[in-house]
Amino acid sequence: MAKAKIKYVCQNCGYSSPRYLGRCPNCGQWNTLVEEVERKEPQASVSSFSGRVATSSKPQLLKDVSLKQAPRVQTQIDELNRVLGGGIVPGSLVLIGGDPGIGKSTLLLQVSGQLAQTGGKVLYVSGEESANQIKMRADRLAVSSDDFYLYPETDMGAIRANIDSLKPDYVVIDSVQTMQEPEMSSAVGSVSQIREVTADLMRLAKGQGITIFVVGHVTKGGAIAGPKILEHMVDTVLYFEGDLHHSYRILRAVKNRFGSTNEIGVFEMREGGLYEVSNPSQIFLEERLQGATGSAVVVSLEGTRPIMVEIQALVTPTAFGNAKRTTSGLNQNRVSLIMAVLEKRAGLMLQNQDAYLKAAGGVKLDEPAIDLALAISIASSYREKETVATDCFIGEVGLTGEIRRVSDIETRMREAQKLGFKRIIIPQNNLSEADLPENIEVRGVKTLNQALHFAFD
Repeated sequence: MAKAKIKYVCQNCGYSSPRYLGRCPNCGQWNTLVEEVERKEPQASVSSFSGRVATSSKPQLLKDVSLKQAPRVQTQIDELNRVLGGGIVPGSLVLIGGDPGIGKSTLLLQVSGQLAQTGGKVLYVSGEESANQIKMRADRLAVSSDDFYLYPETDMGAIRANIDSLKPDYVVIDSVQTMQEPEMSSAVGSVSQIREVTADLMRLAKGQGITIFVVGHVTKGGAIAGPKILEHMVDTVLYFEGDLHHSYRILRAVKNRFGSTNEIGVFEMREGGLYEVSNPSQIFLEERLQGATGSAVVVSLEGTRPIMVEIQALVTPTAFGNAKRTTSGLNQNRVSLIMAVLEKRAGLMLQNQDAYLKAAGGVKLDEPAIDLALAISIASSYREKETVATDCFIGEVGLTGEIRRVSDIETRMREAQKLGFKRIIIPQNNLSEADLPENIEVRGVKTLNQALHFAFD
């Protein structure tokens, strides 16, 4: 038997060191190196995606590759179909991450039940819950089918054997951090274990054409726990966002090889499971207070979906030496930049003012088109002047005070028109490239001062 070799592996980035280090030299994190025992043993030949031994495969000409077009599988949840790019692609590997209790297992159990009812065979593998626990949740969600199999197991060898015998169409792994390769001596959840388990699942998905959904836990920072290679290997990465104190959940596509990225789906958590929200703009604006200062509405584009969101600002004189900048759902650096432009180009004395900004509804906004709405809401709170309730503001603010053009302006204007807005303020350069909708006033602005004049005068 070969001599065991000890190495220390960073659990954050996968850096390997022959001796223990308090701080990882690669990623800079402290106390992330864990001891692992490496045994060099002869390994069997690894199968390729085609199912043949990797050593026997040969390169192919591009023109000789036969293209197999498999139709996407539509679920009964349209929001999930939107995020996935139009439906489930057969043979894909989908990773879903999110905070504990956000609804990952609930969503996958609902989807699994729907796929089993439409003629697909589903294998639900759980390394965290017993079959009784999953059955209790399935009864609550009204999930039942003759082709729905439960398998509480963490051993990948046993899971592979059951997949070969059952030949399912869909497999759910909950979660990847609890699975282990029996041939490896490292601890469950370590970098090497997660990497090997994911590689094994990827070979199963591509070689046998099985769609595999994988649940991944997240760290305190919100990233999926384990090495970053986990996100690189899979086809699609979905993140569940939302506050546990609110019922609305946002499913965001961070990576998608079969569709657009940054696409979002909105769900509402109820007793019977997750229910899709078909018109999130109305949800985000329904509790807007009429006549309040520090409020502005923007049409943000999330993927291909326009969403109207209220941006709220509260500007008060500071009681401290340095003014505070607090944000929720917005980039703090972007807010500081907009406030600096307002002070320099519009004459607002904001350096001695505390600013608190929030994107209402719990949605996270990070695109340039929200700059103008940010500036208007800050100016509204500072001047104690309310904006017109039926006004909408779209535009990117430059450092010289100019309003720059944004993308997909027609889609944004149609969304504002659909929700009954009477006036929309957009960049001047967008007027020439867009067909203006009816029954809505469109104003083009070149500078920030011009936009402030239209908003308050």
